[in-house]
Amino acid sequence: MNNITIHAFRLKPGEDLKQSIQQLAEEQQIQAGWIGTCVGSLTKCNIRFANASTADSGNGYFEIVSLTGTVSCNGSHLHIALADAAGKTIGGHLCDGCIVYTTAELVIISTSKFIFKREYDGTTPWRELQVEIIK
Repeated sequence: MNNITIHAFRLKPGEDLKQSIQQLAEEQQIQAGWIGTCVGSLTKCNIRFANASTADSGNGYFEIVSLTGTVSCNGSHLHIALADAAGKTIGGHLCDGCIVYTTAELVIISTSKFIFKREYDGTTPWRELQVEIIK
């Protein structure tokens, strides 16, 4: 277990969820991490749905019901699920512009056994996860 680090932190009102996660990854030099948990709320959301070329934005009050993905100072890939005031749930690719309403409580777990990179590999038009094993 000595190759595992746990990063627990809280984002405050007005902070950008994705940008804050990436900033932490860069500041802490997280090479290979993943979201352990996240609960909180947003007042603005910006999510790219499956196979869409642009993100959809919304204003209101949204509960974060799930956040998952890989985190690295070399680039992260995060998906979010949100519920509105009526309980309607939407989800997709987390984009910049998801603004914290009251709080976002996060736990990111990382390991020193891998390096996560995002590179074009020819299998898709996007930069995809490449995993390097540290020996």
